[in-house]
Amino acid sequence: MSKIRYTKEHEWLLIEDDGLVTIGITDFAQAQLGDLVYIQLPEIGKVLAKGDAAAVIESVKAASEIKVPVTGTVVEVNAILNDEPGKVNEDPMATGWFFKLKMDDSGELVGLMDEPAYTAFIKDMD
Repeated sequence: MSKIRYTKEHEWLLIEDDGLVTIGITDFAQAQLGDLVYIQLPEIGKVLAKGDAAAVIESVKAASEIKVPVTGTVVEVNAILNDEPGKVNEDPMATGWFFKLKMDDSGELVGLMDEPAYTAFIKDMD
């Protein structure tokens, strides 16, 4: 059964039982950034260590890096974002996902927030 976890940097992770992890940014993050105009996705096959810059996003307001919250190998990217970065603004938790990786160590998930904890975390930011 899959589960969703969140980082303090406003990334979400959909974790599957087989260690496949889909990563994107939260609705809160896309709202803070504004309209996205460019996304640079990682290369398939790239090995990323926890904390590495995995993707670059540019919006009308700012440019940011997406840091990978767990170590793993990129197995798929959401190529539609190359031509339609606005998909992230429209539906960040579904069609706006960034990339998928095969996680090396599920122990790195410790400390990530579940949905109630993340909701409380962003509530304190208002």
